[in-house]
Amino acid sequence: VQTCALPIFFFIALLEDSGYLARAVFIMDRLVRPFGLNGRSVVPLLSSLACAIPGIMATRGIPNNKERIITIFVSPLMSCSARIPVFTLLIALVIPQTYLYGFIQLQGLVLFGLYLLGIIAALLIAWILHVVLKQDRKSYYIMEIPSFKKPLWRNIGFMVYEKVKVFTLEAGSIILAISIILWALANYGPNESRKNALKELNQNDQYKNATQEEKDNQKNAILLENSYIGILGKTIEPAIKPIGYDWKIGISLITSFAAREVFVGSLSTIYSTGNDPDEKRLTDKLREQRFADGERVFTLKTGISLMVFYVFAMQCLSTLAVVKRETRSWKWPIIQLISFGTIAYIAAYFCFNLF
Repeated sequence: VQTCALPIFFFIALLEDSGYLARAVFIMDRLVRPFGLNGRSVVPLLSSLACAIPGIMATRGIPNNKERIITIFVSPLMSCSARIPVFTLLIALVIPQTYLYGFIQLQGLVLFGLYLLGIIAALLIAWILHVVLKQDRKSYYIMEIPSFKKPLWRNIGFMVYEKVKVFTLEAGSIILAISIILWALANYGPNESRKNALKELNQNDQYKNATQEEKDNQKNAILLENSYIGILGKTIEPAIKPIGYDWKIGISLITSFAAREVFVGSLSTIYSTGNDPDEKRLTDKLREQRFADGERVFTLKTGISLMVFYVFAMQCLSTLAVVKRETRSWKWPIIQLISFGTIAYIAAYFCFNLF
């Protein structure tokens, strides 16, 4: 997360110190105000395209509380960089490499459509909140336009340092704690069931004839299946089956609460492809997967359902924790988790049954 946040802080500080950011914010104010947003909301929303956490923290510059809450609420709908590995894997898996009209790549068009869907959803939900939420006074945006000037690197360095310091101390501790909890759930489980599963694996002929690397991958997959997260994944399978997911996808959905890109790593572990950086190996493995009735697991409708689910779902506990810290209440993160999760499920269900 900090890798994404640092360049964001740097470029925002660069634009701010040069005087350009104030002009961009002033121009955008008229465009976003009908949706209940403020011109200053544009910077947090753009920042959220890389990571929602620094984007949410950037809302501190919005003086109107209602507009700040709306901006915080819709920021996670902007497709962050953590979604890119999920989108690229699923697009490569279910979308053919064809061209429309001879020059528009279908896979690229689908990726653009996912980003556009997130932006449209953010504006629509912002407008709904603008209508629902009440405020005591009308908001006005008055500012003095600064002159253009050559940015001072000392000022930029100081601003970046202060923002990184706040981000590390306030958000970093929460992210670390959540990551440790999810790591523990993925690496520990009932000892007896894990021992029995490993014993059965050792007696498997395919395992005996495998290379050492393949044995390690199969062992890791068995341990993950019988971990507490694996048990939880099997528990929620009846709930996610109507949208086309099995317990293995369920495990990946749960682990991706640490970070959305963990979805890909979890699938690699479950399907015993290890840490191979070659995405083609994983996609080939996923294409081979079948349900008990012989139907493929990862079909076009399943892939689209998953992509749309990740556009809307609040699959980031770190973001929820930062929203709680910024709003000083569990009210808004809980509403985000429930409302976005419900929208994601309904949209995924619609896409799975439509295709």
